[in-house]
Amino acid sequence: MSGGGVQGSREAGAGPLLLGVRHHGPGSARSVRAALDAARPRVVLIEGPPEADALIPLAAEEDMRPPVALLAHAVDEPGRSAFWPLAEFSPEWVAIRWALDHEVPARFIDLPATHTLAWGRDERDEGPAGRPDDPAGEMPEASRSEAPSDAHGTGPSGEDAVGDEAAAHVAVRVDPLGVLAEAAGYDDPERWWEDVVEHRGTGQGDVFEPFTVLEEAMGVLRETYGTGGHDRDLVREAYMRLQVRAAQREFGDDVAVVCGAWHVPALRRKSTVAADKALLKGLPKVKADMTWVPWTYRRLSRHSGYGAGIDSPGWYGHLFGAPDRPVERWLTKVAGLLRDEDRMVSSAHVIEAVRLAETLAAMRGRPLPGLSETTDAVRAVMCEGSDVPLALVHDRLVVGDVLGEVPQAAPAVPLQRDLDRIQRRLRLKPEALERELELDLRKENDAERSRLLHRLRLLGVAWGEPTASRGSTGTFRETWRLRWEPELSVRVAEAGVWGTTVLAAATAKAEADAVSASGLADVTALAERCLLAELPDALPTVMQILADRAALDADVGHLAQALPALVRSLRYGDVRGTATGALTEVAAGLAERVFVGLPPACAALDVEAAEEMRRHVDAVHGSVGLLGEMAAAGQGGGDDASGPSATVTVAGKDGQGAATAIPGQDPPAATAATAATAATAVPGPDGRQDAPAPAHRGLRGRWQAVLRVLSLRDTVPGVIRGRAVRLLLDDGELAQDEAARLMGLVLSPGTAPGDAAAWIEGFVGGGSGGGMLLVHDERLLGLVDAWLTGVPAEAFTDVLPLLRRTFSAYEPGVRRTLGELVRRGPGQRGSAAGAGVGIPGFGADLDGDRADAVLPVMRLLLGLDDDHDDDVANADDNDLAGVAG
Repeated sequence: MSGGGVQGSREAGAGPLLLGVRHHGPGSARSVRAALDAARPRVVLIEGPPEADALIPLAAEEDMRPPVALLAHAVDEPGRSAFWPLAEFSPEWVAIRWALDHEVPARFIDLPATHTLAWGRDERDEGPAGRPDDPAGEMPEASRSEAPSDAHGTGPSGEDAVGDEAAAHVAVRVDPLGVLAEAAGYDDPERWWEDVVEHRGTGQGDVFEPFTVLEEAMGVLRETYGTGGHDRDLVREAYMRLQVRAAQREFGDDVAVVCGAWHVPALRRKSTVAADKALLKGLPKVKADMTWVPWTYRRLSRHSGYGAGIDSPGWYGHLFGAPDRPVERWLTKVAGLLRDEDRMVSSAHVIEAVRLAETLAAMRGRPLPGLSETTDAVRAVMCEGSDVPLALVHDRLVVGDVLGEVPQAAPAVPLQRDLDRIQRRLRLKPEALERELELDLRKENDAERSRLLHRLRLLGVAWGEPTASRGSTGTFRETWRLRWEPELSVRVAEAGVWGTTVLAAATAKAEADAVSASGLADVTALAERCLLAELPDALPTVMQILADRAALDADVGHLAQALPALVRSLRYGDVRGTATGALTEVAAGLAERVFVGLPPACAALDVEAAEEMRRHVDAVHGSVGLLGEMAAAGQGGGDDASGPSATVTVAGKDGQGAATAIPGQDPPAATAATAATAATAVPGPDGRQDAPAPAHRGLRGRWQAVLRVLSLRDTVPGVIRGRAVRLLLDDGELAQDEAARLMGLVLSPGTAPGDAAAWIEGFVGGGSGGGMLLVHDERLLGLVDAWLTGVPAEAFTDVLPLLRRTFSAYEPGVRRTLGELVRRGPGQRGSAAGAGVGIPGFGADLDGDRADAVLPVMRLLLGLDDDHDDDVANADDNDLAGVAG
């Protein structure tokens, strides 16, 4: 080989050019490019799976933007996968692009993925870790790409499909960089590597010298430590030697090999072909497919999972891309970020930070400022010593949110193709940076986005996570938190077994989940998800299984758990214009069975079971309330539903505690703040309203009869009796005098303190707005105060935890008001205690002075003209007074 005009030369007959690198090292990448320019090889061999050779030309496509990764997955088990991540500053990527730019063949020479994936499976099955259950939705451990040598910067990028637990049983491998750094007097391998490689320019001296020196160092380490107990390297290196020999037979010594520096001494070692083939004999195999997938800087920064294990990919990318003055350019970039976050950072700050970084480097004996010096300078000069803005710099710049792109020509499973098409049509581009997406389901494009996200969640592709909507209580609005992670590509490939399109795959998956569901609540939750995802073909199967399970399940707890999901399904179906007639009769029948079975089921319960049953009572109460309101508003949910017919907003009597339904989550329990509901019927597209569902009529009355039974039966635990009284009081079905009488009976000396405390918790606890009830009704507060002061000392310590849990749930302002009332004593201010009329907790008449004080603010909010004549103003004031009342 000749130098080609570039400094550096190699002796003739020296064998292949072995370029040992640190994966994802910008210094190694620059050195590789300089060495290839000098050597001009006829073929470039790269550490990686040979099945990806056909994918190499795609790296030259205009729409291929790193970071990207080679993804290998087993055809019969798509969840079994491995990644080989590559960034713009990865030496392997530089070698690929050099070969394509110079029209030189490029080939991967590592152990084929067909063996890598099978080997990982065998190790998992035989190892003590086994296949773990994974409720959190993570990839199975055995399918995670775990490269022990990546943490040292010299091993393969993601070649091993071995899990964390299995890897824990493999002998600890020596850290080559750590040993070399320690020998050089460094306590930090990263800092040593930066000083000797990253800060070393390539414009002077022999371009091959860094590789020669590194090869010698690795040779000594291997002689001292061997393979570090990692025998798989021996097999991989045997395969690589065979591939190098094959290239030499074809191209002579004009061969360049780019691989981890740890492997260079093994590739240089003389070994017979027979010995190498013997090591490869009998390796397990699986059928594997490969493609390119987008990757992220955040994934490059992780040591576990699919991460490649570098701490600062954003910093490395900057070092590789900066043509000159990297420190000045970096600190300018940091200043721009801080300015965007409204921090006062001037050019003077940048100049001073550069000076400080250079001074720190000189004091620490470093050739140039590194990341630690620039970070210290940013903290001192731009962040005024605070780590809070510095954390933002680390997250946005040192790590970064870069997401790569792959061309459309890259191979993909049909499901991925369909998903890409839908994403483009809906203008919903995957992004590495987490963002919130607000959807208005009344708009067709937003409704389709919602359906896509719900279908992907059914398939286990958790691209979006539903969250609470801000500023809206209507069911027509959804809020999603979106973030695309690289392993979602594996999830998509794994979900491809269910169908070739997102709709078909989600339908098949829903039907299979319904058949295999373990409980009634699981089936009702699945029915709700099918409606949210709009899977009409799956609903008949799900509804049939739901009806069968509901008919056979006699457990009241299971029935009570299942009812809220059904009611939400009816509500969501109305908003989305989905036919939900099949759910109506099932929901009504389920409610009737709960009414019949609940009183006997509440007898003789222990403390934990009573608390769980109290939650069931709350859930059923909220469901019955929604069913009644939907029926009253004409929201029947019949089979002929043609569009949105009602929007139900649940709000408290005092205007607080508005409840918002969150897709896929349980709704807030029906409480004092959510007892009063307002339902507004909105005609469908054809101007008509659905008729009320007959099955829902009368449910509220029958449920209130059940609550009366629960409130009076002595065998029912106190927490349930107290909650039943509270719910009846909120609904206006129980007079305030009667509620006070029942409380007085429970708090009488004849009741055990523990039972009385449980009743109080049920009545005013559990986040039910009970604090406001006590604030507005001093008679109830006086009863509680009198009982509490009379609890014997020996029983007080037993009831204290329960009472503390009850009252600690109140807002600080409510607790402070209650304390002032207790300190002042009952009867010292106006009270509704003796009113006995009007809304419970409020006076009999409006307070005119207080209402008038609100009017100016409400006029300002409503934008009413202050110049109206007196008659108009008086009319407006009267209207506003009605609203305020």
